Amino acid sequence: MADFEYIGKNRSGESITGEMEAASTDVVADRLLGRGIAPISIKEIKQSSSILDIDIGKALRSRKVKLQDLVMFSRQMYSLTKAGIPLTRAINGLLETTNSPVLREALEAISTDLNAGNNLATAFSRHDHIFSSIYISLIHVGENSGRLEEAFKQIAEYLELEEKTKQRIKSATRYPMFVSIAIIAAVIVINIFVMPKFAQIFEAFGADQLPLPTRILIATSNFFLDYWLILLVVVSATLFSFLRYIKTKQGKYWWDRKKLKFPIIGNIIYRALLARFSRTFSMMMNSGVPLMNALNIVAEVVDNDWVAEHVREMRQGVEKGESIRLVATRTELFSPLVLQMIAVGEETGQLAPMLDQVAEFYEEQVDYDLKKLSDYIEPILIVFIGGIVLILMLAVYLPMWELTSQARK
Repeated sequence: MADFEYIGKNRSGESITGEMEAASTDVVADRLLGRGIAPISIKEIKQSSSILDIDIGKALRSRKVKLQDLVMFSRQMYSLTKAGIPLTRAINGLLETTNSPVLREALEAISTDLNAGNNLATAFSRHDHIFSSIYISLIHVGENSGRLEEAFKQIAEYLELEEKTKQRIKSATRYPMFVSIAIIAAVIVINIFVMPKFAQIFEAFGADQLPLPTRILIATSNFFLDYWLILLVVVSATLFSFLRYIKTKQGKYWWDRKKLKFPIIGNIIYRALLARFSRTFSMMMNSGVPLMNALNIVAEVVDNDWVAEHVREMRQGVEKGESIRLVATRTELFSPLVLQMIAVGEETGQLAPMLDQVAEFYEEQVDYDLKKLSDYIEPILIVFIGGIVLILMLAVYLPMWELTSQARK
């Protein structure tokens, strides 16, 4: 990812400037077009090699705002705009209630822009590190249609759904994560503290030929003790390299594609992406966002580069005059259910309601799969733990039985 500086014009002819973090200039252009901004110039910002030259203000602006804070802000803006309170007064009032210093700083700048005569969407677009493309696009449509309160309501409901999904994922993965950490900790303790003591006992009793499980564990323990520093360096370097690689454009694309092939979890991620695609696409169409812009926004918010590339291919096909069903079929990304609903929606002119039904179906599937995730993983963890206990028992007790037998003789 790199930082880009852009200059563009909105539909009113106003000049818009700002900075954006993206993988390439094409991505920046797509995001700007999705917000109704025609890009004029996009230049990559060269990063300084000196730590002393880092822009502290930019580093602070890059901090994220919690999803709960955005939901609360959107709900409050919905209530205030519905009551007919002027935008500047509403935002100034929310400055005192928000708990996020990053959001408060952005709202102060937005209030200044509104007082300078800028529209709300333009003011929000200067803070795209906080407000996503879908957020800004819905505000833009709401302003132009005179239904800004409905735009904030849609945003709040969308963000609440995202928050619930994240909470369900955290809840479903908490138990397997803790068990896995406990297993790793147990293996380390056994190899560093337990087996060396037993090896000394067996050596003191003069056990010449130890059983195979015992020899394997003692050899593993000796390897840990002798090469722990090398192991630590190798594991740390591997993890660092992996995390750095998946932050690159090619690495993120590869990782996003691989995630969909994981056992058990891959299907859940796939269904969640289909649900997000359907929900976002439907919301954009219901809000009156043009089809090309809607596909640009959907490609950005699916949070998967592999899926986003296929959505951009769909946009290119639609630009050539092809139907959505045809371009969606050609990507081989969507399930037969999604393709069938898209076909019916196109034929009947009810594409948005059909996509809503698809989103609800997959959201229910994801919710059910997340609830059953522990049931899927628990047997695997139990078998793994049982195997570790069995090996440890054999490694410890087999030599003792042999020593006891020799003592009786």
